[in-house]
Amino acid sequence: MLRVFCGDDGRGGNPLGVFLDPAGIDDEQAVAADLGFSETVFVHDAKRAEIRIFTPSVELPFAGHPTVGAAWLLGAKVLRPPAGELPARREGDTAAVSARPEWAPEFEFERLDSPERVEALDGPPGGHDALGAWAWIDEARGVLRERVFPVRYGIVEDEATGAAAVRLAALLGRALDIRQGRGSRILARPLPDGMVEISGRVVLADVRPYSPAGQTIGG
Repeated sequence: MLRVFCGDDGRGGNPLGVFLDPAGIDDEQAVAADLGFSETVFVHDAKRAEIRIFTPSVELPFAGHPTVGAAWLLGAKVLRPPAGELPARREGDTAAVSARPEWAPEFEFERLDSPERVEALDGPPGGHDALGAWAWIDEARGVLRERVFPVRYGIVEDEATGAAAVRLAALLGRALDIRQGRGSRILARPLPDGMVEISGRVVLADVRPYSPAGQTIGG
């Protein structure tokens, strides 16, 4: 298990399950649902960095923290989820990928007038099912506080949402330093070619076999 988009002090980060060898898994969606992480990655070709990404309820062609985590773990220069080829890089304990905003799942965004109002939310405003609520901490420096509620994708609230960061950076047209969850940090910046780069710190949290009904089927 990885934690992706950790804060500078190592706290936070979105847990990510990664199966480097999914041979023998007949139903990857069921495994992702059983694990219960916001996303789980299955590496189908490590050399080519071909991956599939599942939430507990759906498969995604692209997602942020799974691709950043996979880029760090595989050391790939190009990552290949179903959405397309993502330029990638790893530098020490950080990794980055670049993606087109339209590859990301759809999100709505609501700007609130203070970080305190973001903190006080007990769910997505207005009952929206895929929404990022955010407020500036320091607008001049692009620092903001955000909470993301991707209920539509089987996640009540996400700890760190790279796909939403891709969408928001494209929407605002500027580099962002996003503080999300209990201590996560996502850096996002639009690129001249229309892609958005997201980057962050990755921590290897645990390595263990997966054993449904007592039987190990992957690694």
